[in-house]
Amino acid sequence: MTFTFRPLDPLKDAELLHRWVTHPKAAFWMMQDARLEDVERAYMEIAADEHHHALLGLKDGEPAFLMEKYDPAHRELVGLYEPRPGDIGMHFLTPPTDTPVHGFTRSVITAVMAHLFEDPAVQRVVVEPDIANKAVHALNEAVGFVPSHEIQKPEKKALLSFCTREQFLVATGVTA
Repeated sequence: MTFTFRPLDPLKDAELLHRWVTHPKAAFWMMQDARLEDVERAYMEIAADEHHHALLGLKDGEPAFLMEKYDPAHRELVGLYEPRPGDIGMHFLTPPTDTPVHGFTRSVITAVMAHLFEDPAVQRVVVEPDIANKAVHALNEAVGFVPSHEIQKPEKKALLSFCTREQFLVATGVTA
């Protein structure tokens, strides 16, 4: 599968995002009770933040998933680990569907990682999924992430994991 990326438009894309983040299958996104205005506000804050960016992943020109990237030295993980130069944090969300496509989510995380590593400054991707999110732990491992340790964030207990460019290449065979 081939994907492209575009910056998320907080106002134009808010209804779509609202459907995605409030769906029961998106429980780990922690926006289950968000109103449309809450989603707009959250993504307007990201759009205004020089250390956090939201992108839509497109398949055949249509929105297919959400990706966020952030500087962990300034957002999400401040004080929870020692960031290195070249670290970038990442979140991704695939929307719920009535007709799942086998391998879709793995293709998405692979595309997200390849996109991040297109930037030569990125040396390592950092993730902090909920400790209970076993499905994403398996996906992370499939693209080269190695768990480090559990951390306690304000909103969750998380598994801090890292993936270098080399680990990604070995795990997937994808060149970034």
